[in-house]
Amino acid sequence: MTIHACVLRTGKTVVRRLAVLLVAALILSGCTEQRLFAVRAVAAGIPSLAPFFEEDGSLGKDRKGLAPQEAHSGLQQGNTPGLYGGTRDQQVCDIERLKDFLTDPENRQKAREWARIVGITPDRIEEYLDDLTPVLLRHDTLVKNHDYKKGKAVPYDSLLEAGVAVLVNDQGLPAVKCSCGNPLKSFDKDPEKISVKFEDGNKKWAGYDKSAVVTVKPAPQPLERIALLDVDDPDTAIDRPVGTSGEQDSTFDATREHEVPAVVGMTFDRAGQELARLGLAVAYEGDELPPGDAAVTGSTPGAGTPLAFGEAVTLSVDADADGTPGPTSPTESDEPKSPSDGPRSPSDRSTSPSDKGTGSAPGKGTPSGKESEPGGGTSAGTGSTTPGGATPSETRSTPGGGTASSPAGTTPTVTESTPVEEPPPPASSTSAPTVTSTPPTADPTSADPPSTGPTSMEPTLSEPASEPVASGPAPSGGSGTGEADQGPA
Repeated sequence: MTIHACVLRTGKTVVRRLAVLLVAALILSGCTEQRLFAVRAVAAGIPSLAPFFEEDGSLGKDRKGLAPQEAHSGLQQGNTPGLYGGTRDQQVCDIERLKDFLTDPENRQKAREWARIVGITPDRIEEYLDDLTPVLLRHDTLVKNHDYKKGKAVPYDSLLEAGVAVLVNDQGLPAVKCSCGNPLKSFDKDPEKISVKFEDGNKKWAGYDKSAVVTVKPAPQPLERIALLDVDDPDTAIDRPVGTSGEQDSTFDATREHEVPAVVGMTFDRAGQELARLGLAVAYEGDELPPGDAAVTGSTPGAGTPLAFGEAVTLSVDADADGTPGPTSPTESDEPKSPSDGPRSPSDRSTSPSDKGTGSAPGKGTPSGKESEPGGGTSAGTGSTTPGGATPSETRSTPGGGTASSPAGTTPTVTESTPVEEPPPPASSTSAPTVTSTPPTADPTSADPPSTGPTSMEPTLSEPASEPVASGPAPSGGSGTGEADQGPA
């Protein structure tokens, strides 16, 4: 009897332990499910159930059937060349009509809610819209979307299919869904912990891959131009000034290769700007982008490797460093190689004076025409910028945005050494050149500067010639112009 009772007690103990383990497993399973964030799929061309304005095609049109492109990484900065697509034959967003809707007295409450989400006052809606740029998504993109229900904007996380037309702000962030006017903000959750719901007519589209969705982060500095890939002609890229709808577009050859610049010793943000200026994307092996002032310790592929528009360079950084670049090695930063198609123009590695005296923005300033350069800044190897008297082509910009050579009476920066093989800048370099937005007439491979400077617009990579060279690293972010600071977080 004693043995029998002992066996019974042992059996009960085992059963209790098994029950506890089962409950624990169920709890853990439930917790796992709770940690997933519900994300509503939004397919191209499918109307929303509760949009701000009716999706009847009057505000904008998505491009159906645009296959999602493989992203270099899940996190993309807004200045990434080729992140967005464009077309010269289709008006994807009618900004003027959206203005009319939001300023119509009958839509006063919608306008209040719309402006509240954007972070502006209703009287500034038109000004805000004028600073946005229409593009097409080339990747399935996570955003915080907003429906309009019972007089209120209702936020929800959504995955927009590639081909959806959006307006982006000057940080490269999606700000408005064109077809319905819904305001958009940045996705602020962990993209690794999402559960995408395909419902309400939004069937799972061909090419969908949960692991390939993209979250867009702000560009390090406000953009003036956006480098798009032509969705109708993948061999062609489009240079679109921010705040325009295509009427000022210029095109360039997306297959033309540029050599990876030497970025070791730069900050992460500065390296990204240099790559974007040449039409190259940045990739980083990590769950989050590193701090903008983290020092770059290497790149894959290395300096001198030729890459075409939109191809990626993976950067390694020292996140523990204070972000102040030290002396650079001759093999990486002291003697960056020239593009494969010829020597760079004087403005490729240096900043030029201008009347504005503002810092450069990534992904901007691309000259027009087939000879223009992707991504931003002044032309690389086109010979179409910086008129006679500019700094020689081997002069390199410092991470802080200045040049390696110093103005009279100032101290050179410690981040770059002045090349000894080039003559000093002529005395006439104090004039303020400008950069044209029309196709250059010079041969794209010529390194000789033209005798007179174009006059249609100021350069986007510029600083006053009379000011001392900045020795600090490039800022990790920049406040937008207009209402960009009020845009999506």
